[in-house]
Order: sequence, then structure tokens, then C-alpha cells
Amino acid sequence: MENNETNSISMPTKYDPASIEKGRYEWWLQGKFFEAGKNQEKEPYTIVIPPPNVTGKLHLGHAWDTTLQDIITRMKRMQGYDVLWLPGMDHAGIATQAKVEEKLRNDGISRYDLGREKFVEETWKWKEEYASHIREQWSKVGLGLDYTRERFTLDEGLSKAVREVFVSLYRKGLIYRGERIINWDPSTKTALSDIEVIYKDVQGAFYHMKYPLADGSGHIEIATTRPETMLGDTAVAVHPEDDRYKHLIGKKVKLPIVGREIPIVADDYVDMEFGSGAVKITPAHDPNDFEIGNRHDLERILVMNEDGTMNGNADKYQGMDRFECRKQIVKDLQDQGVLFKVEEHLHSVGHSERSGAVVEPYLSTQWFVKMQPLADAAVELQQKDYSEKVNFVPERFEKTYLHWMENIRDWCISRQLWWGHRIPAWYHKETGEVYVGHEEPADIENWEQDNDVLDTWFSSALWPFSTMGWPENEAADFKRYYPTGALVTGYDIIFFWVSRMIFQGIEFTGERPFKDVLIHGLVRDAQGRKMSKSLGNGVDPMDVIDKYGADSLRYFLSTGSSPGQDLRFSIEKVESVWNFANKIWNASRFALMNMEGLTYEEIDLSGEKSVADKWILTRLNETIETVTRLADKYEFGEVGRVLYNFIWDDFCDWYIEMAKLPLYGEDEAAKKTTRSILAYVLDNTMRLLHPFMPFITEEIWQNLPHNGESITVAQWPLVRPELTDEEAAEEMKLLVEIIRSVRNIRAEVNTPLSKKIKLILKAKDETVLGKLEKNSAYIERFCNPEELTIGVDVQEPEQAMTAVITGVELILPLQGLINIEEEVARLEKELDKLNKEVERVQKKLGNEGFVAKAPAKVIEEERAKEKDYSEKREAVIRRISELKEL
Repeated sequence: MENNETNSISMPTKYDPASIEKGRYEWWLQGKFFEAGKNQEKEPYTIVIPPPNVTGKLHLGHAWDTTLQDIITRMKRMQGYDVLWLPGMDHAGIATQAKVEEKLRNDGISRYDLGREKFVEETWKWKEEYASHIREQWSKVGLGLDYTRERFTLDEGLSKAVREVFVSLYRKGLIYRGERIINWDPSTKTALSDIEVIYKDVQGAFYHMKYPLADGSGHIEIATTRPETMLGDTAVAVHPEDDRYKHLIGKKVKLPIVGREIPIVADDYVDMEFGSGAVKITPAHDPNDFEIGNRHDLERILVMNEDGTMNGNADKYQGMDRFECRKQIVKDLQDQGVLFKVEEHLHSVGHSERSGAVVEPYLSTQWFVKMQPLADAAVELQQKDYSEKVNFVPERFEKTYLHWMENIRDWCISRQLWWGHRIPAWYHKETGEVYVGHEEPADIENWEQDNDVLDTWFSSALWPFSTMGWPENEAADFKRYYPTGALVTGYDIIFFWVSRMIFQGIEFTGERPFKDVLIHGLVRDAQGRKMSKSLGNGVDPMDVIDKYGADSLRYFLSTGSSPGQDLRFSIEKVESVWNFANKIWNASRFALMNMEGLTYEEIDLSGEKSVADKWILTRLNETIETVTRLADKYEFGEVGRVLYNFIWDDFCDWYIEMAKLPLYGEDEAAKKTTRSILAYVLDNTMRLLHPFMPFITEEIWQNLPHNGESITVAQWPLVRPELTDEEAAEEMKLLVEIIRSVRNIRAEVNTPLSKKIKLILKAKDETVLGKLEKNSAYIERFCNPEELTIGVDVQEPEQAMTAVITGVELILPLQGLINIEEEVARLEKELDKLNKEVERVQKKLGNEGFVAKAPAKVIEEERAKEKDYSEKREAVIRRISELKEL
């Protein structure tokens, strides 16, 4: 695999992706082709990989996401940039801890049996095992990553960056510790941020109750979806302007079951039109009630434990699961006559993204980031011009991002876990004083560190700069490669990750963390359903690679949709890409066999060229220009279409076939020019295709005469205007139209290409005539006439098939082309068959019983058949009529 100045063919006869991909990735790594910083003169270009979680296998979404990044970085590298594509992985706090705890449970032990230190050791072992799996998968996909700069969100450098950010925000008053209602996951026993909660519609109920007034003068009606929380009620609230309740404000009600007296308060938050216009207030179990409680100085009574069971404040229900308690309390309230109506109600309930448990709004002391100032700066950045703001592709996602930023709530960043960045806060054992710092306090024996760790997204938010050596002022990579060129990610984590990287980037580096954000959708199955374990419709990208090769999967993923859109996975489409790769392989092999022995220095495009030579060079220039322009706009689906059409149609189906004339002819000069053009076009085509299909293109390129080490660092193709010949392109267009028309007529009258025919070409003028005469060899070769007549004034036979194209009339005399009587007899047999089919379908559709019982899809299919058979029948009738008139 060294410089191939003289090409000698070592390509197997059959395209076998497994054999050509084997060992190639290791060869790229040994050649250090993906390592950044080797040439400081080049302009830097950076992408940081969205770090996958060290929890398991990569899925199709990862394969899609990383393939798009690989395409961009491979192209930029070939365009002469000093490219850094930085790999790394995320510790994924909750997800990884859950996996390790599950593994321990299977061994009959819990994390508490091990203790914090030993448990973290076990988790590091897990990380090492799964990190090696991920690297193996990256290599199978063929990702051009610079492993010398690989990072992990818990490595020493990133941990230092996390502490710096925490301490800095704390000292600015942007991180605070406070008691708030947070989203609590009783299964993993940790707080969740708002965006880690997934809302699902659940069939529940409104429970209507009568709270008796303490003075015995009546009752007040309230309704709740969570009767178990009433045990923590500390007030009933009504609107101050509600005439129904004005006289009750300041009075008290007796809380059923508990017997505690609680006040009736007036608050503008209450909606007079909803329900009875009176609401129970539980400040420790509802975020809105918490705010009302603050305004009215109400007590906060927590009635649940962290695991979702009822605590000592729940009186006789202590120890019961929250949902068991709900059932029991409903029964008890009904028995007491307090609960007078249960109304079915479909409502949105929060579930933990990680564990699936129903999330409990829960009063807890946690650490928060004050978001408003950070969000304001991020929104302000988007008012700037293209050179300073973050540019979303497609642009519509900027609105999604801004809407979230403009409606931001404070971010709960503490998690009750052991795996993660431990919060750099210590509490004095005697005074309770809080110390926050980069290092532990000097007299550490008097202090106790906070047990919680930071939300995983806290460290992920710093990824674009923490991976570059920040906060070290002189970090060379940070100074050279930040801000990054593009971020590639799915629309599902704009809030989780993209937004957080932007506001942290602005706060700590003073500029955007990336110039562009390329947003893609989700990979769905062929029916458009989301891939999931429950549906059993997931596809392992490694299985697809084993069967069809990485190139086929990559090309399908990267060209199968436009930016921002979801992608439907179809194994048939992957298979069709394999067919495309096979076509490339066979065409390249043919071309290489016909230029064997040609050296790089011998490639010469200055010789006399045929119209086909000039045309293919013109088409190559057009393809280079279009591919480069579209790829710069991330329109990879369109790039795929352009490349496919050029390679399959122009190069394989037309040019290679036309090149056989000089290659198999006696004219040595023409042969030499054709060989050179084949080498030049194939070389440039492989370069254009390389970012999409790196393995097959490297293999073919290594067999071409070239003067480089690897196609990965070969120059990106450039348009050479001197090789464009519009006139030749027009001539070629005329030839292709003639050849296609003759083939269509042959097909229409059932005459194979092998059968010689008479062909008359009537040119509209002398200019067209000259073009036809000059290129008659191609017409002879591809139309197979026994007699070819070209002229302006030609004698037209009475019985002929004709076709008119721009500037030329094609005339094919029927004598010798077909036997009219035989053709009419054949068509009449065909008509008889079609009449029967139309009659059968119409009879079926006329049967009321069938139409009433058959599924809509079956009826639709029958109607489509009727239309198809009827159209075919009309065409046959028309053709019989034409032939009988001749």
C-alpha cells in the first residue's frame, strides 16, 4: 500500500467489502493520517465528537451522526485544513450507575455493601470494558478520529475544568444551594433536571373531596389527581376576587384523616373558572404550591421518603408505596363521606427518562444554576451576524432553541449518585459553614464533602473547550482549535446539550463554541416507527456492516434524508448501495486493467480528444463544482444523488462503453489519451466519493497511478476550466438522445439490439449533419445498424417508425425491423389477456359483498390494478391500430 506511481492491478474479481475493509483502518492509524497539528501553516478545522455514553453498544443513530462528521472532516482534510476530529466518551452518571448496580444485583450485592470508593472502582472497570467496545465500533464504521487527543468526561483535565466552572459560577452568585421542588426519581433515588423528564398521557382520575370548615358551618370542595399528597396539605387557596369564597378567606378547614386545621388563603394564582375554584396547597409536593406557600409563609410538610414510600408524616400510611397509599386513602375518604366523586381523567404524567419511574415533585435541598443571566447572553449572541452567532442547519431549529432559552428555569445540577463529578463543596462539621473551592479545605478533618455529584450534562456542556486543555491559559489546542467548526447532533438533544454548550461557551470563553450546528433527525424503521426494544425493530449497525460493508451503510445513512429530517431505515436500500459499490468496483477494475503499466507521470490530457473524452471531462468539472457547493451546505442527500448519477450513468454506462472504441482500436495516440482520461476521471471520482465510502475508494485509489500516500490526504478535486467544452457536451447530449431513442423503438417493436436494422438520420441543417458524421462511429457501435444513412435531404420510406429529437429525425424502416402481421397477432393475444384481467378486476369491484368486507388497502390495490390494466390495454389497442394503418 505504498505510492503507486506505476499502477499494477491487485483487485480481486469480485467486490467483497469484508476483505477490502480488513486491516485498512489500522493502516490509516499507523500512517497517522487522522492526527492533527502536523502542519501549523494550515488553517485549523475542528469537530468534537458528541461523546457516547459508556453504557453499551452504539446504535444506528450514532452511526449516522458520526458518519456525517466523518464526511465533513475527511472532506476538510482533503481541502487542505489541519483537521482535528476529537474523540471521547461520556461517563453518563445515572445511566452507567444503573447498569453497574444491576450487574452487582445479579451477583447478589448492592453498592452499599461495597461502599463509595469500591463502587466507583467497579464502575471504572465497566467504563474501560465498554470504551474498548466503542472504539472497536468506531473502527468498523471507519471514523477518522485523532485518538492521541481522546478524552473522557471524568478524566483529570475535564474534572479540573468542571471544578473551575462550578467555583466560578458559585462566586458570581450563579450557582446556589436551596430548598426547592424538584423532579425526583424514586427508583434511582436522585433529582432530575426538567429535560430528563418525559411526559406521557396516563389514564388517571380527578378525586373530588369536601374539606369541612373548622367552625362546622359547611365545607369547601377541592379536586386532586394525587390524593396521597393531601396528607401534606397546609392550606386551601381561592382567588381573592371570587365572590363564592370571599367570606371564607382567613377561616380554617379541618384536613380529613389527619385532623389538622389549615387556613383558607387568597391567591391570584388560582383559576376561578377551573373546577370548584378552590385548590389544596401542598408546598412540599408541587412546584406551584411551593411558590404559593412562600407567599403565604406556609409550612412545608414532606410526606414521602426518597424511594416513593410514605414517611412518618403520613400517619397510619407510613411505609406504604405511594400508589398503594393512594388506593387506601381513596377507600378511607369514601368511607368517611369526604370523597364524593371520582372522575376519569387522561392527564400528562412525568416519567424518568432513565428509569421509566413516575417522577415525584419533591421538596429537596439541591444545587441549582441561576439560568436567566446565562440564557440572556446566549439569546443576545443570536442577534449578531453569521460570523459570530451559532448558525443552525436547518435554520428553523434556531427558533426551537431560542424558545427554550427565553422560557428557561433554574437548572437543578445535583444528583444523588456516586458515579460522577463530586460537588466541590464542603460543610463544616460544627458550624455548618459552606466552603466551595478547587481543592479541599486545609483542615479537612473538620469538614465533610457534599455527597452528591453533578448532573452529567454539566460536564458535557464544557466539552468543546474542556477537551482542548481549558482552563490552562496557554493550552495550545484550545488556542488553535477553538471555537470548533461544526457540531453534528440530533434534534432531540438541542435542549439537553446544544443549548448548555452555547451558554457555557459564551460565559467561559467569550465566544460561540461552534460556528454551525448541523441537526439531523432520528433513525426510524421502514414503517416510520421509532426504534425501540419493546417493538423489537432495532437494527445493530455492526450486523449491517458484517453483511454489506461499512461503505454501503455509511452511504445510505448520509444520503438518505435532508438536514433536520428523520431517516427511515431500509435494508433494501442498503442492499442497493451495495449494488452501486459493486458497479463502481467492476467499472474501476475494467478501467484499471486497460491502463495497467501507466505511470503517474505519463497521465497526459493534452492529446486529441474524442467528443466522449471532452464530454466526460466537462461532466466531471460540473460534478466537482456541484458536490463541493452542496457539501459545504451539508446537503449530503443531494451530493449522493449527483455522485450516483455521474458515476452510474455518465461514467459507467456511457463513457466506459464509449472508451472501448479507442481502447480496442488501432490508434495508439487515441488509446493513450483514453487511458489518461480514464485514470484522471477515476482518480477524481474516487476523491469525491471518498468521504462517503472511504474503504472502497482507498482500495481503488491505491491501484491507480498516483503520487500520494493515501486518498485520505489527497487533494480535494478542483474544477479545471480548461477541460470544460460546452460544445462537446451538447454533441454528446445529441448522441445519447439518438442512441436512447433507437433503443426505445427497438424495445417497442420487440427487436433485440443484436438484430441489425436500417437507420436513417435526417439532420435539420448542415451544422447538425457535421456533428452526426463526425460521430458516426458511436452511432454504428451503439445502434447496430446494417445500413446507416445520414443527410439533410433523405428519401423516407412509406412504412417506418420515427422519433423526433432536437435537430434530428430518426427513421427506422419497418421492412426488416418487424413482420407486421406477426406483430399484430402477438399484440392481439396480449389484448385478449388484458381484456380478461380488466373484466376480472371490474367484476370483483362490482361485487358489493367484497367491497363491504375487504380491507381498504385490498380495495385500493384492486383499483390500482384496474387502472394499470386499462392503461396497458389502451396502449395495445392504439399500437394495433397504428400497425394496421401502415
